Amino acid sequence: MAKFLLLLASRIAGIVKAYLVRVVGDGGTTVSRDHAQEVYSDVQAYNPTLIESCESGKAGTLYSLLESGVVALTVEYLVIAGGGGGGTVTFGNNYGGGGGGGAGGYRSSVSGESSGGGASDETPLTLSTLTNYSVTIGGGGAGAGSTTGNGSSGSSSTFSTITSDGGGGGGGATSGGNGLTGGSGGAGSGGDTGAGSGGSGTTDQGYAGGDGLLIAGVQSFGGGGGGAGGVGATPSSGNSYSMNGGVGVASLITGSSVTRAVGGDGKNGGITGGGSSASANTGSGGGGADGANAGSGGSGVVILRYPSTYSITIGTGLTGSEATDGADKVATITAGTGNVSWN
Repeated sequence: MAKFLLLLASRIAGIVKAYLVRVVGDGGTTVSRDHAQEVYSDVQAYNPTLIESCESGKAGTLYSLLESGVVALTVEYLVIAGGGGGGTVTFGNNYGGGGGGGAGGYRSSVSGESSGGGASDETPLTLSTLTNYSVTIGGGGAGAGSTTGNGSSGSSSTFSTITSDGGGGGGGATSGGNGLTGGSGGAGSGGDTGAGSGGSGTTDQGYAGGDGLLIAGVQSFGGGGGGAGGVGATPSSGNSYSMNGGVGVASLITGSSVTRAVGGDGKNGGITGGGSSASANTGSGGGGADGANAGSGGSGVVILRYPSTYSITIGTGLTGSEATDGADKVATITAGTGNVSWN
């Protein structure tokens, strides 16, 4: 007697779930992969992960996978790495402008929004329930201390196959230190004998840092760190010697507009003092300094948006929360390394 696999599809919040209704017989009859794909196409719920998992296309294996409730879901993401720390120059006599740290790399799949470096939105991920996906939140780079030196670069953040690079540290050298490359580049510093260049940003994640400036016999300035939304400032007479960090990018992934991943400001060598540290979970860069501690970069963040018919499990080692926004849920993960899954 022929065995038949019957499926029922129900569409919930635009996501099709496939449920096994009945398997006639012992479930051991071979079902070809082509036939399994045809069945799934008929109910608009074909999931390649399930088909690839079927051992030789056995109906029994397909039965147990479907019975377990493994289905596909679409997840929008915002993945921001840690920002770079600012640089310090300690020299005196108006020559000591540390460069600002670069913002952490910025990658977004939110429809109609931008990723960093002028890129458009990426493609959301199609994932499976009851499956672990790795998450790491990158820390912000430390600012240089009160003695001359570069800031430290931030650390990368990851979600599944998506990685954002840490922001580059700001430059710090009496001869003019170069900013470090990163998601967004750190800025060059101004010294007594030269000025450093800004570091480059990662393509589709962030912009370059600005260059430092030395006006011989007068003063030096540190450049602004690169931001996810724009290059850091290179001080000049044409921009009133601006040392501002590059602008960030705004996102509505949580339901409210928030701007993140701003570059750190450079330091005016004529004013001794420290740099400002960026806020946690912004991925922004730290400010440069003159003869004092430079600012540290802000830690990164991973924010995920998915239909409210699903719930996330945030695993051991991660710190995060889940909230509802309209027909969706939003998970915000703020620290740690571990796995997430949905059911």
